[in-house]
Amino acid sequence: MNPLLLLAVVALIGFGFKEPVLWLAAAVLVFGHVRYGRGAGSPGNRGDTEYREYRDRRDRQARMERRYQRENRGRLARQARRQGTQPGGRDGGRPPGKQ
Repeated sequence: MNPLLLLAVVALIGFGFKEPVLWLAAAVLVFGHVRYGRGAGSPGNRGDTEYREYRDRRDRQARMERRYQRENRGRLARQARRQGTQPGGRDGGRPPGKQ
């Protein structure tokens, strides 16, 4: 448990002898930390797995795009030379003089 959170819970319990509502606040802090806190639940939190799946999908897509560019670099360059444009250039691959 986070030392600051532990200190807050102990303080709330201590002050709870004068104001019992503070015991409820301490219980809510402990519940929140156990339920939603850092490292709560199983090691594979739902949020962690969703992000991991997103990252894996993004990396897989980037690998496929790099592979496609590598495999087709010559063909794309030849097409661009025939059309008189630069592939991926500022002109967006359009022939000169056309907007």
